[in-house]
Amino acid sequence: MLSERVDVLKGIGKKTKEDLALMNIHTIEDLLYYFPYRYDIQEIKPLRELVHGEQATIVGTIVTEPQVLYGRKRRTVFNVKVDEAVVRVVMFHRLYSTDRLTTGATITLTGKWDAHRLQMTVHSFKFGKPESRKEINALYSVKGNLTNNRFRMLLKEALERYTDHVEEILPEKYLTAYRLPERKTALKTIHFPENINALKHAKRRFIYEELLLYQLKIHTYKKQQKEARKSEPIPIAKEKVNAFIKRLPFTLTKSQMRSLKEILADIASEQQMYRLLQGDVGSGKTAVAAISLYSVAASGYQGALMVPTEILAEQHFASMKTLLGDEVNAALLTSSVKGKKRAEILSGLKDGSIQIVIGTHSLIQEEVKFNRLGLVIIDEQHRFGVEQRRLLFEKGEAPNVLHMTATPIPRTLAITAFGELDISTIDEMPSGRKSVLTYVVNEHYLERILRFVMKKVSAGEQAYFVSPLIEESEAFDYENAVDLYNKLVSYFPPSIKVGLLHGKLKNDEKEAIMKQFVKNEIQVLVATTVIEVGVNVPNATVMVIHDAERFGLAQLHQLRGRVGRGDKQAYCILIADPKNEVGKERMRIIAETNDGFRLAEADLKLRGPGDFFGKKQSGLPEFKIADPIEDFRALEVARRDAIDIVAHHKLETDPDYRHLKMMVDKTMTEPFD
Repeated sequence: MLSERVDVLKGIGKKTKEDLALMNIHTIEDLLYYFPYRYDIQEIKPLRELVHGEQATIVGTIVTEPQVLYGRKRRTVFNVKVDEAVVRVVMFHRLYSTDRLTTGATITLTGKWDAHRLQMTVHSFKFGKPESRKEINALYSVKGNLTNNRFRMLLKEALERYTDHVEEILPEKYLTAYRLPERKTALKTIHFPENINALKHAKRRFIYEELLLYQLKIHTYKKQQKEARKSEPIPIAKEKVNAFIKRLPFTLTKSQMRSLKEILADIASEQQMYRLLQGDVGSGKTAVAAISLYSVAASGYQGALMVPTEILAEQHFASMKTLLGDEVNAALLTSSVKGKKRAEILSGLKDGSIQIVIGTHSLIQEEVKFNRLGLVIIDEQHRFGVEQRRLLFEKGEAPNVLHMTATPIPRTLAITAFGELDISTIDEMPSGRKSVLTYVVNEHYLERILRFVMKKVSAGEQAYFVSPLIEESEAFDYENAVDLYNKLVSYFPPSIKVGLLHGKLKNDEKEAIMKQFVKNEIQVLVATTVIEVGVNVPNATVMVIHDAERFGLAQLHQLRGRVGRGDKQAYCILIADPKNEVGKERMRIIAETNDGFRLAEADLKLRGPGDFFGKKQSGLPEFKIADPIEDFRALEVARRDAIDIVAHHKLETDPDYRHLKMMVDKTMTEPFD
């Protein structure tokens, strides 16, 4: 019945049907589950409790005949008696016949209250008294010529005719445990709430239902993938691995050890690993990756680490060689490796004599063949396309896959956007690492900043200057990289080499400039955000970010992470002039903490999930009523229940879950957003 076309309702002609289609409403079910975006709550209060200048609702009796006054704007004026006082009522652009607005009639008025004049400028009214002193009206995002009143009339008819066909999908167990109303009751209340308390419980019910269905979809998909991704278990040579960890020149943190155990347990299992390792800049992800690669090599398998740029590949290779020593035969494969050297590496990968390879996109070339690929690690996984990652995975027989990211993802988003991945988190920094000192100043401090940078560079250190724009723009009054570069070239003596790096340069030009900076052939690097992720320059100690209010917290933190990678004290100077409270709050938070996860959570609250990831590729589902940030507790409960339901096969075996199973089966045919 709910699948009937929406035009079975009275008065829905061709135009209304087209307007509803614009709202993606085609069936009765679509209409019933088109939820309000907010509620207009009109509460009738005594005059003494009304606040001057704010919206209010009053009930009174008309005591004077309405007059129509003409001036710059036509307005209707009359007086209403409310609480023993007489209130003047003004309605602009409205001309009503006096037979409707007659003296003695009771009327409910909503508008802006002027306490000084005892006057209300009305934007809406109804004849008679409301049924209760607090009236709640649902507001919908309507399109075309549809009005909210017309839409509510359609909903009212649909509810009267079809509510009995609404089936409960949640087992009684959850309704009782969480004190949730039945689906049909909640549906009536969500559209036509009788009071605030009933509305709260109806919203709770649908928030939980929506999050549970999404989590069931994720965990059913994850279970299916695990069953499909059978992998040859790699036995971990525990004694060798433990001895290797003891030989490292540092002690692993607790979260590094926890993440490593999760990864090694996956590698040793019969299911192909599909895990995300996330950790703040400098938290030690590379060390965990090195131990993981060593573990598969020690058991006779090969490992591959793919990174987005050549300079990153070279730095990872140098780090890996330092950690692995001569125990493992490792190689570097990039587009710069040519001729005889390239042929030797390709041969070594094919016959298995090369156990670990670090490289760029070169690793996915058709000529690259492995002997026994057991582990694939992809650093900064968001920099590679799905197809590029797939090509590397297919180099082996269901190799274990580990993605790495230095962008801390708040748990809220990890549960929703990356639910199909297992997630390991390194959430503490190695001991002894100095925090970057962060300062927020305005542009008047630029001369002092330049003197400070000159002092640091003269002492042999290096600095970054970051601008949000490459060239001058008529649309924005922000510092641009080209102008900034020219300023600094003029300011610093010829002995201090200034470089310019931005996104319009070709990849090989970017690589060449970064290599010069790494070798200290360039002392001051002016850049846009292309230096945001990856390259390690321990000698760089100062990061100056112009127009810092233009960046999100996560991005500012990533930029700050480019300095403080050596043993010297590092500084991040944010030149900002925020014009609103959100911008000021962002600057306050970034100056107060170096904790990337805390910053990511704050960024999420300030900007929302779409802006956190980028609107187009947020990876987040479009929820009708739930908000994974605001409703995080409900999300956690739904996730826990979904894991329990899937683990114990309740959808398939328990009759109480049959309606829920039908809904899950329906959602499984829809792609992840």
